Amino acid sequence: MSLPGAVIAFEIKGGVEEGKTVINNTHLCSLAVSLGDCETLIQHPASMTHSPYTSEERLEAGIKDNLVRLAVGLENAEDIIADLDAALNKIL
Repeated sequence: MSLPGAVIAFEIKGGVEEGKTVINNTHLCSLAVSLGDCETLIQHPASMTHSPYTSEERLEAGIKDNLVRLAVGLENAEDIIADLDAALNKIL
């Protein structure tokens, strides 16, 4: 790896259920609570790492129910984009 990786956070249309739908429909991106690896990892904080907190507590911390986090790995960028596109189309 010659360049640094990146963690990207983005909001999708919908809430908790749509977030689960997106992360459960990726095939290249691995579901993980820890975002430190050389493979692309994806998580939905509201249903994973921050699920013990109420929606209001998450909002106070800046974690919306529709937030998805992605740690970009070493895979081909076009493959990652295609994987996310297919998963996001499940909630349209």
